Amino acid sequence: MTITLTEYLQQLAANPALIIISLLTLGVILVNGWTDAPNAIATCVSTRSMSPRKAILMAAVFNFLGVFVMTMINATVASTIYNMVDFGGNSHTALIALCAALFAIVLWATAAWYFGIPTSESHALIAGLSGAAIALQGGIGGINGSEWISVIYGLVLSSVLGFAIGWIFVKLVGAIFRSIDRRKTQGFFQKAQITGGAAMAFMHGAQDGQKFMGVFMLGMFLAQGQANAEHFVIPIWLMILCSAVMGLGTSIGGYKIIKAVGMDMVRLEKYQGFSADIAAAGCLLIASLTGIPVSTTHTKNTAIMGVAAAKRISAVNWGIVKEMVWTWILTFPGCGLIGYFMAQVFMWIF
Repeated sequence: MTITLTEYLQQLAANPALIIISLLTLGVILVNGWTDAPNAIATCVSTRSMSPRKAILMAAVFNFLGVFVMTMINATVASTIYNMVDFGGNSHTALIALCAALFAIVLWATAAWYFGIPTSESHALIAGLSGAAIALQGGIGGINGSEWISVIYGLVLSSVLGFAIGWIFVKLVGAIFRSIDRRKTQGFFQKAQITGGAAMAFMHGAQDGQKFMGVFMLGMFLAQGQANAEHFVIPIWLMILCSAVMGLGTSIGGYKIIKAVGMDMVRLEKYQGFSADIAAAGCLLIASLTGIPVSTTHTKNTAIMGVAAAKRISAVNWGIVKEMVWTWILTFPGCGLIGYFMAQVFMWIF
């Protein structure tokens, strides 16, 4: 199943529920843009390889390309998110629960952004949807366990593999360029850093763009009264819309996260920033091709930690890392509980 832009606009004019779910979903994508997407360009801005304005524009372009190309190759990530929960056969109550989950994500992510802590909207999305589904079904029967296993795999993959590959890759780069005057490599690594930032933005679109488009499609079908749509095709107009809104979010509030990740947590040189970007992008590529939904935030931040730790452990501001890790840990129960209670409130009101 799919929907053309003309059909969507016609239904939008006649369906208030579709307007509400569309605005909420776009709100979540906007929040993802200012709290999650900046991770992709944090290193190339902090090493002064690019200005924030140019980096944000680059991120917007490559986010769209990541969404478009990876969806053409493998849309499993979107399907995993789409099938993660079962809201039941009643499209009206299912739509209310989905609205509650999206509201929970916006609330949680905005609070984390206020404190300058990069949070994972991927995990907030999964937790919020799961909490709302539990409220709707009255138990864990609304949770698809097999899809949740993919999320657990992704959590381990993004954290452990990001750190390990970051550590190994920066050691390899250091060994290759050891005999070359560092001043002569600055120009090369500045361009390489921009390439790495573009690769990260591309893979952010490939992962997070697909997740939120899966939710958008779910919301559209529920608003049309279709509670059991199992297969869907993501239209190109939706890819463009999601990428544009994500880029807008990055331009609005991205610098706070860029500062926390690229400046406060560690101080990187250009070759280190390049190493972190390539390591993280490689991990995300593996996850996307295998259809495992992972957190771009976890992957990029652990890659940065691995790169800095390769020089010396004290190069990492572990106080900042501690704050991030606690936020990551609390995302599942915190956002899940908000999604649960908001679903209860919304069902009582409506």
